[in-house]
Amino acid sequence: MKYLHDFGLYFIMLKGVFSRFTKWSALKKLIFKEIDDLIIGSLGIVAFISFFVGGVIAIQTALNIDNPLIPKYLVGFATKQSIILEFAPTFMSIIMAGKVGSFITSSIGSMRVTEQIDALEVMGINSLNYLVFPKLISMLLYPFLITIAMFLGILGGWVACVYGGFSSHEDFITGLQAEFDSFQVFYSYVKTFFFAIILATVPSFHGYYMKGGALEVGKAATASFVWTSVIIIILNYIITQLMLT
Repeated sequence: MKYLHDFGLYFIMLKGVFSRFTKWSALKKLIFKEIDDLIIGSLGIVAFISFFVGGVIAIQTALNIDNPLIPKYLVGFATKQSIILEFAPTFMSIIMAGKVGSFITSSIGSMRVTEQIDALEVMGINSLNYLVFPKLISMLLYPFLITIAMFLGILGGWVACVYGGFSSHEDFITGLQAEFDSFQVFYSYVKTFFFAIILATVPSFHGYYMKGGALEVGKAATASFVWTSVIIIILNYIITQLMLT
């Protein structure tokens, strides 16, 4: 029953986000601040993880292709498929659930503990629109981060293969071009769009409706990460089933 109650409360929250809009002049400043905190602030970790994971994927693929009859270009092909289809959109989103999600939950939760949210309501401001809407709009730029993750992941695979002596430049590029399907890229961006909404709203829900003191802020951030990750994995399965089968 608790989960059904939370599920209904989540949709009530979404309804509140899109009602009684705050003045645009105030919202605009909040949106740019959230873009800086959530998107620009995540560039470093996205670039670092993507580059080295792409290299690891390429190396592991090359080491498992020890049959001389198997063409070397399959290293580039497997790297491309792994990064575009799953690593960049899905596993990077789970990583971001830890970074972005915990940040959102703790920031809103801290405002709840210090009664700043109550103060907003007393002043006649819709706190849900004021706090959650800018985060939701800023996360619409999340596909930009995933694009960087795709590019740097493939670049990391190329560097690991070519400079590690596992494959030649020509073979790796041939693998990238082999059987390229633009629908797979479209599928990845569709997933990314839905994941962005989850990353903005689920952590906001846990922060906004948390109860207790400072200790509960940490618990809410942990619960936020767990539930955001679970929802992303389930949603990933559903979208894959609908679009690729």
